[in-house]
This record gives sequence, C-alpha cells and structure tokens, in this order.
Amino acid sequence: MGLIKTKQQIEGIIESANINTAVLDHVAAHIKAGMTTEDINKLVHDFTVAHGAIPAPLNYCGFPKSVCTSINHEVCHGIPSKDVVLKDGDIINVDVSTIYKGYFSDASRMFMIGEVSEEARKLVEVTRECMQKGIETVKPNAHLGDIGAAILAHARANGYSVVREIGGHGIGLEFHEDPYVSHVSRAGTGIRLEPGMIFTIEPMVNIGTARVREDKKNGWTIYTADNKLSAQWESMVLVTEDGYKILTC
Repeated sequence: MGLIKTKQQIEGIIESANINTAVLDHVAAHIKAGMTTEDINKLVHDFTVAHGAIPAPLNYCGFPKSVCTSINHEVCHGIPSKDVVLKDGDIINVDVSTIYKGYFSDASRMFMIGEVSEEARKLVEVTRECMQKGIETVKPNAHLGDIGAAILAHARANGYSVVREIGGHGIGLEFHEDPYVSHVSRAGTGIRLEPGMIFTIEPMVNIGTARVREDKKNGWTIYTADNKLSAQWESMVLVTEDGYKILTC
C-alpha cells in the first residue's frame, strides 16, 4: 500500500523536491570556513519557510533542528550548533528534507571546506560514485537488492566500507516509508521495482570500519566506531516506465 504513487502525488512530490534542491543550492552558495553549523541551520530554515515549505527534520521524533550537519567522522544525524565552527580541511554532509503542501522530499550533499586532504577528497568523490552506481541499477523489474550490491562493490573496489545499519527509504507521502533500501544487499534479492515507486539512495561510506556508534548524550548523532572519515550523498529517485528519474540532488 502506497509504494506506487499516483500521477497527482508524483507531481506534488516533485514540487517539494524542487524546493529541497533549491535549499541545497542555497547552502552551496554560502557555506565556508568560519561559519557555524547553526549558521547552516538558519540558512536552511529561513530559505525553506520563505518558499512556503516546512523543514521536515524540525521536531521529527524530537530532533531539535531544521537540518542535519555531519562533519568528518560523523556519519549522519549531526545536530547543528553555534559551538561547531567549520574549518579549512573539513568535509561535511548537509542533509535537507522538505515538506511542501503535504509532500515530502529528501537529499544530502557533501561539501569540502577549503583545501581538504587527498584522502578526504577521494572519499567524497567515490561516495558520490557509489550513489550513482546504485541509481543506475534502477528500472522496472530490477530487484531492490541490486542497488546495494552495486554500491557495496564500488566501495570495496576502492578500499572502503559501507554502513550496514542505516539505509535509504521510501518517501513522498511520509518522511520515511517502505521500502527500506539497503546499501549492502545482494543482487537479485528484494522486491521487484515498479514504475511509480519513489525512494532515497543514500550510501554512507567509511574509510575504515563499517561499524558505527551513537552519541549517548544527544541520542541522534552517529559516528564511525574508529573515528575515521565518513561521507554520504543522497538523492531521491522515481522509478519510470523505462528506467529512473532523479528528483533531488
């Protein structure tokens, strides 16, 4: 139920997705060393509201901010703070989610602040390639597991690991819907894809171990277990009659 979106629903979801992409473009135009992650939160919140939309993360299951900002060894769900200042050499994931006229959208991008190490640059680039490899498997009658198999193979070929506990998800009518999209799955497994399905593909790729740990104080932020770098890219994808359409980037 709800896995296949109607034409009207898809049109509404695309409107939301267009705002979501515009929010990330706005962040891209302003992000720099010296600003705080709370500054990013304000950019996202103000831009979203100015366009008649709602930041989906705000108060979601108690999350206190309008965006997730995850730096260096933070895998995901980093909470913006006025005490966290971006510095030269940082890599940061900015994860934006939007509600517009009741429709949900979601995407994240990596940003490299100033001059980053070659190690960090390669991780960011390969993680984006992993996401694209996963997207390219999407078509009618393909298996959901094909996505994670392509992602895992490319990450391993570059000497990286992929986080197992957190994956993509259906989206559109709610923030998180079925199906769950594993990034470490086996080809030929899982449900068959059908036109009208919409879900996120958002691999989290680590330089070291795939193991992660949760911040016990805030109950949200996920870190690499070995404190080595992690990167993530996320796009929202629609299964079409002959392949796929990327809705957010």
